[in-house]
Amino acid sequence: MDSALRLCLIFVFVVPQSLSSVERNEYLMDDSTGYTYDPHKALVYCTFLPLEFLNCSDPEDLKGNLTKRNEQGYGCTKWGGEKFEEVQKTSVWCTALPGIECYGNRTFLRDGFPCIKYNGHYFVTTLIYSVFLGFLGMDRFCLGHTGTAVGKMITFGGVGIWWIIDIVLLVTGQLKPVDKSNWVPYY
Repeated sequence: MDSALRLCLIFVFVVPQSLSSVERNEYLMDDSTGYTYDPHKALVYCTFLPLEFLNCSDPEDLKGNLTKRNEQGYGCTKWGGEKFEEVQKTSVWCTALPGIECYGNRTFLRDGFPCIKYNGHYFVTTLIYSVFLGFLGMDRFCLGHTGTAVGKMITFGGVGIWWIIDIVLLVTGQLKPVDKSNWVPYY
């Protein structure tokens, strides 16, 4: 969406914040309040709003319970993945921000959110730790593999062999954070 249209949406759909909660309820625009949707007017369905105008919850962790996912129709049973095809998608509950006018229910399920966790593990930082301080087990401490990190530190990287193996494992994607979170992307 280009910036001119976004500015137009902001100026057209922003409800004055000085209104009381009773007056704000008048901005609920659906069939129950007498409004009918007209596609030739500026008012859009709430489900069509861009993410900038929504407050969405985090994906729900179902801890591998496929039955619950099938019952409720959303939630994450599997987290992460290296490739796009491996990442599970889910729906999350979104609410239109206060002050945004839109037609229909202001709280709804929005589809297409990835089941990905980021816990502060950066690939490049871990690779630098592995190359320069890998003989002391810093790469494994960084990823949460504390037990093997202590062993690596005591043996000085397995006299260099373990150190080289961990660099190769890290680069090939075999050595990952212990909490199974994804690498944080650099923006």
